[in-house]
Amino acid sequence: MRILLLGPPGGGKGTQSKFLMSKFDIPQISTGDMLRAHVKNNTALGKKAKEFMDKGELVTDSLILDMMEIRFQEQDCKNGFILDGFPRTIKQAEGLDKLFQKTNQKLDYVIVIDVKDDEIVERMGGRRMHPGSGRVYHIKYNPPKNKGKDDETNEPLIIRDDDKEETVRNRLLVYHNQTKPLIKYYSTSVININGSQAIEEVKNNIIQKIKLI
Repeated sequence: MRILLLGPPGGGKGTQSKFLMSKFDIPQISTGDMLRAHVKNNTALGKKAKEFMDKGELVTDSLILDMMEIRFQEQDCKNGFILDGFPRTIKQAEGLDKLFQKTNQKLDYVIVIDVKDDEIVERMGGRRMHPGSGRVYHIKYNPPKNKGKDDETNEPLIIRDDDKEETVRNRLLVYHNQTKPLIKYYSTSVININGSQAIEEVKNNIIQKIKLI
């Protein structure tokens, strides 16, 4: 089973990806993990990637796809995999299609977890973190016992830069401009899921819709 997860940042893709990994015994393929592994192991592809990274440049799509071709052949991918974070653009999707043709594979499901922008801002903007421990709270869904204070140390909580409203809205803008067009690109394979539901309801909804296809 080969699954592509799409949806806005903060929409719950990470949570559902972990569930699907466990449910179907398939790995999540992370481009970041792949890059780090190739660089660490000093592979030919890793050396090429490091040249871009050392210059502060993005690694090319073709290099990522070459790494994916190798990753698809590894033993843990024999039953399939989950893609989350790649492709992000139509150009990357076209490159992935060519790779699938080359390796005689295809995506089985494209799952779109849909959440409105204002809800994403509320979810991410409400996060508070204790810098010393990494403990994360939410002012609405998981508030600390004392407002603005860590439960264990009573030290002040902070808002991470990534969770500030301006940052979140900028990330959403990039998603709408670059990644959302993929939903139309994959229109014949898309499963739409209401990501505003409770986590368990989202899980059940995904499984029900997969079984119906």
